[in-house]
Amino acid sequence: MSKKENKLEAKNLDAYYGDFHALKNINIAMEEKAVTAFIGPSGCGKSTFLRTFNRMNDYIDGFRIEGQILLDGRDIYNKDIRVDELRKEVGMVFQKPNPFPKSIFENVVYGLKIQGIKKKSVLEEAAEKSLRHAALWDEVKDKLNKSALALSGGQQQRLCIARALAISPSVLLMDEPASALDPISTAKIEELIYTLKNEYTIVIVTHNMQQAGRVSDYTAFFYMGELVEHNKTRTMFTSPKDERTQNYITGRFG
Repeated sequence: MSKKENKLEAKNLDAYYGDFHALKNINIAMEEKAVTAFIGPSGCGKSTFLRTFNRMNDYIDGFRIEGQILLDGRDIYNKDIRVDELRKEVGMVFQKPNPFPKSIFENVVYGLKIQGIKKKSVLEEAAEKSLRHAALWDEVKDKLNKSALALSGGQQQRLCIARALAISPSVLLMDEPASALDPISTAKIEELIYTLKNEYTIVIVTHNMQQAGRVSDYTAFFYMGELVEHNKTRTMFTSPKDERTQNYITGRFG
């Protein structure tokens, strides 16, 4: 099997919120069409790092980075990068489901309409494809005009995944996508992640070690703003190189 290309890369990355040094000299490459999980205690920089890949931190006063974040070899913090174009390429799903107070259909096609796509047949096709991809089509196909807010929490989160997929990204960022969900919904999201990696590069932040073990190909362990270790998930969980990784995985701190 040929080695996959690297899709995302951080080189000598430092990130600051004002004077606070949030990420310290991060170097990591993430493989295309694989799932990479970020683990580590709260406040260690996982979500900050995740949000550098679609420049969500740009909205935070005093946030700045040094170093590079590369997507397909291009530095996404270059002056010539259009952030709206970047966010079409890099979709995001948040911790809590955040559907808009619109119909299920309008939620899914929202991003396409913003891009100026108005043709009904194109929107309908995209909605069905995205909902199928998000394993939600069979549950909602007869109520596309009903409010998205009437869906269960787990369905709402899959709807948010469908909304992210509708604009055809190549990367999907997930910030603790199942932490607000019950175990059955969580299992569906995990199953979905496993399926989606055939077509997308997925980066997931999770505080749930078992979840990282189940869904990811690679795991990166962060501690106090540093990337302590990054390896194949199985290797990380069975024979971590760093004592801090070992202590975190075995529950000695966290």
